[in-house]
Amino acid sequence: MVSVTTGLVSGLDSGSLIDSLIAVEANTQTLLKKKLTAAQDDAKAYRTVNTKFDALRTAAEALQKATTWGAATATSSSTSVVATASAGASAGSTSFTVDRLAARHTVASDPWVAPTGDLTLTIGDEDGDTPAVAVTVPAGASLADAVKKINATAGTGVTASIVGSEAGPRLQLTATASGQDGRFTLSGLTNGTVSEGADAKVTVGGTGTLDFSATSATNTFTDLLPGVTLTVSKQSSDPVTVDVTSDPKAVSAAVQKLVTAANDVLNSIKATTSTATGSTAALKGDSTLRGLATKVLESVGRAIGGTASASEVGIELDRYGNLTFDSVAFEKALTADPARTQGLVFGTGTGAGAVPGVAQRLLDVVKEASDTVKGSLVLKAKSSDEQAGDLQDRIEDWDLRLELRRTTLTKQFTAMETALSSLQNQAGWLSSQLKSLSGS
Repeated sequence: MVSVTTGLVSGLDSGSLIDSLIAVEANTQTLLKKKLTAAQDDAKAYRTVNTKFDALRTAAEALQKATTWGAATATSSSTSVVATASAGASAGSTSFTVDRLAARHTVASDPWVAPTGDLTLTIGDEDGDTPAVAVTVPAGASLADAVKKINATAGTGVTASIVGSEAGPRLQLTATASGQDGRFTLSGLTNGTVSEGADAKVTVGGTGTLDFSATSATNTFTDLLPGVTLTVSKQSSDPVTVDVTSDPKAVSAAVQKLVTAANDVLNSIKATTSTATGSTAALKGDSTLRGLATKVLESVGRAIGGTASASEVGIELDRYGNLTFDSVAFEKALTADPARTQGLVFGTGTGAGAVPGVAQRLLDVVKEASDTVKGSLVLKAKSSDEQAGDLQDRIEDWDLRLELRRTTLTKQFTAMETALSSLQNQAGWLSSQLKSLSGS
């Protein structure tokens, strides 16, 4: 950039004058920057509201799943049996005794004596469905060395350890898997069984001719009751009763999430489009957003199937334009008529005969707003992005223009100072000449 010495001849503050002239010419760029900020704020606001619609989508789609409506709960009469029901578990009750807990097969050797030659230990599966594995322990190996060698060998199906005894330390092998299938044999070293691998066993009934037993390699039973996992931790000759019932509270919680998500959408739109005095909302009075808010409210307020209403299952609109949810009324309706309640919340039927419920209606509004190709909020945000990009290009063009203008003004003021300096020198010379003539 060309520099100018300020005020050496003219006495003018040339730098300040140039800055002032540039500031005047930069007014257009300043306006463009304000428009750029506004466009960026618009795009951010549209995406903020769209995030709320995404949360509403998740809540509505959850109510479309059969697992949500099939929520169940399981209770056990004993603290030693933990019952957990998954979605879709069949309601019912059963009683059983816990005859045996699962056990790992364990063997121990005679007191360890370092081998005088290489010692080959063969660990085999008792039922022979997996191949035996040989482990060679070198001559003179300590018991710790043998344990380390066994544990480093893959495929043995056992874990080696050292156990103490009055006669000396012994090698102990324990199956990595519990149950009868974990039983193994050990050859090459004198040994004996410490505990037999055994499956856990329960007997259903216990008092009749139709009693039957069930076993599990672990202490967890997954097939005794459909959709229910039972974990036993103690033998019990007294019957344990497990009851499985539908869980309306879990379904109610899913509907509450839908209502909360819908209110979040409405509140976000209100905050973003507010025209109240002093409002700094980015999208004041935006018709697209307000139209979407109206459709959210209509999804709840309009009749379902001509005569039914969402209020029948506890979903209503209050006088402030928000959704409310009465979980007690919902759970009562769900217990009395599950099919009708599900129909009012999500909908019934398919194709031309489909009757959408509240959740399906809200999902339709979400798609209108958030579809990645033609969603109104997505298109609005992209439009604001494009506007911001165009404004940024124009602002950068103005940067170049103003830089060139500053260079031109600097050269002009420098030329002026140079010219004034030359004139001043000439005036000084003429003055000296006149003085000399006057003196002579």
